[in-house]
Amino acid sequence: MCSMIKRQLNLLDVFCISTGAMISSGIFVLPGLAYAKSGPAMILAYMLAAILVIPSLFAKAELATAMPKSGGIYFYIDRSLGPWLGIFGGFANWFSLSFKSAFALVGMGGFAVLIFPNIDIVQIKIISVAVCLIFALTNILSVKVTGRIQVILVFLLLAVLTLYIARGFISTQPENYRPFMPMGFSSIIATAGLVFVSFGGLTKIASIAEEIEDPGKNIPLGMLLSFLVVTLLYLLAIGVTIGIVPADELRNSAIPLSLGAGKILGKPGVIVLSIAAIMAFITTANAGILAASRTPMAMSRDQLLPKIFAKTNQRSKTPVISIIFTTAFMIIVIVFLNIENLVKTASTLKILLFLMNNISVIIMRESKIQNYRPKFKVPLYPFLPIFAIISYVILLVNMGWIPLLISFIFFVLGIIIYFAYARKKIDRTSAIMHIIERISAKELKSTSLEDELRQIVITRDEIIEDRFDKLIKTCDILDVEGSPEIDELIKSISRLFEKRCNVSKDDLIMGFNKREAQSSTIIKPGLAIPHIIIPGKKCFGIIPVRCKKGIRFTDSKELVHTMFVLIGTLDERSYHIRALMAIANLVQESEFDKLWMSARNTDELRDVILLSNRKRES
Repeated sequence: MCSMIKRQLNLLDVFCISTGAMISSGIFVLPGLAYAKSGPAMILAYMLAAILVIPSLFAKAELATAMPKSGGIYFYIDRSLGPWLGIFGGFANWFSLSFKSAFALVGMGGFAVLIFPNIDIVQIKIISVAVCLIFALTNILSVKVTGRIQVILVFLLLAVLTLYIARGFISTQPENYRPFMPMGFSSIIATAGLVFVSFGGLTKIASIAEEIEDPGKNIPLGMLLSFLVVTLLYLLAIGVTIGIVPADELRNSAIPLSLGAGKILGKPGVIVLSIAAIMAFITTANAGILAASRTPMAMSRDQLLPKIFAKTNQRSKTPVISIIFTTAFMIIVIVFLNIENLVKTASTLKILLFLMNNISVIIMRESKIQNYRPKFKVPLYPFLPIFAIISYVILLVNMGWIPLLISFIFFVLGIIIYFAYARKKIDRTSAIMHIIERISAKELKSTSLEDELRQIVITRDEIIEDRFDKLIKTCDILDVEGSPEIDELIKSISRLFEKRCNVSKDDLIMGFNKREAQSSTIIKPGLAIPHIIIPGKKCFGIIPVRCKKGIRFTDSKELVHTMFVLIGTLDERSYHIRALMAIANLVQESEFDKLWMSARNTDELRDVILLSNRKRES
């Protein structure tokens, strides 16, 4: 048993897990309730809800590409706001995902009755528990198998919904859309809060980011494709249903699409759409088990829960104990609780997590940590995250005091666990401490977050260390104050090289001066690469230099802010050329100058080089 997991999910898996997590009650149950609140204008409510999800889609994509780790929102809250709030975020996320997955399994009952009229609640619960155990087993055996099952179910579901929309469109009655907004515009806002959770499954994929191939590309692309497809399906399916089902029947119906199918295809249509609804609830539950089980594992890795939750199966690399724990909780909920009364609490927690998600983006950005390197960035920053935070606060206020009270209890539980269990076990900094550091001008002693983010980038980008990296890891790096003359700086550099190579300082100074006299080593404005051949064998050295105010070269008016100084023996000539190529690739990166000049110390300067995307030697 070990705690390592492997990347097995591709773009198609990401799309299907995200899509399957969204398509359930949001389209098969809620339209009837939404119609009762706003009439045909519920189409606008779904559009508004989709718009409100966009900031969290972008925020989650940024955080997931910067930190593709199991646990998703828990990990982001913990690393940005600290372990205290991280514990709250972890439990809130796990509770919300587990409850909604259990609700999805029990929710199958309403549609199973349409196919098998004699089925009772006990039989529904037995079937729900059996399905829960089957998906738990597939999750334990292989996340790849889980992904393949999700792909099959989602494409069957999309096919049925597409056929329903196409057939229903030609049967719509224009008079069903009049009056379009019978309850006024305010009803649209209230209904948007109700149907907002229809899009909540979109960001589940971040919880399994560590198991996704090429997360920098597949996570944002998969989430965006899923969002566009599901939003379009929602709007078209709802629009068709309004057009073919009379208002009195649609209002407060728990099976709105099945009613619509019955109007155009009779009993067979009801059965087909009911089967589709059952598939939708199953895909939601499958994605929920997959995502929820990663949170206890991530918290255990961080010593916020016992170590046993971090254990993975040696063959499949799946978190067995965490999956079993999550499944057991879901079974208890299915068998013993009236979970419909608690779904609103889960929705409240989800909105609260979306809010904290956007706060995390702001904290991570403003911390100015160099190793926070998302492959995707939230557009219109900081306006979009701020808009999202305000919008989610408004939605939370309208959720009622009981869900907010239960959410507060989760918050208090997080505090108790932190001080009673976790506080003495953890020693890491969060991004918010880096903001405090900048405000107070007091340097943090710990570099744990920078070190962790460095390793995350290396793993994400599959950086395989080559000789140039090994040289950079051990070489001296100069961060020069003021604006010195090149001759003075060469003397300091030569003293450093003298300690590493069997060549005197004076000989090195003479070599650099002779090289500069032959032709300028300034490669482009702001960059110089002084390099010389030294006597001896098997010696090669490099010293990167930064000078914010600029180094003054004798025959140039241009100030140099970046230097890579190289020395090497004649037998290292071929590597000398390869090192120059590595530097050329490095400085051509679009973010290099910005990162180089904003680095706060030599450790961050070293990371700018080590974490670059330059092509490395095999």
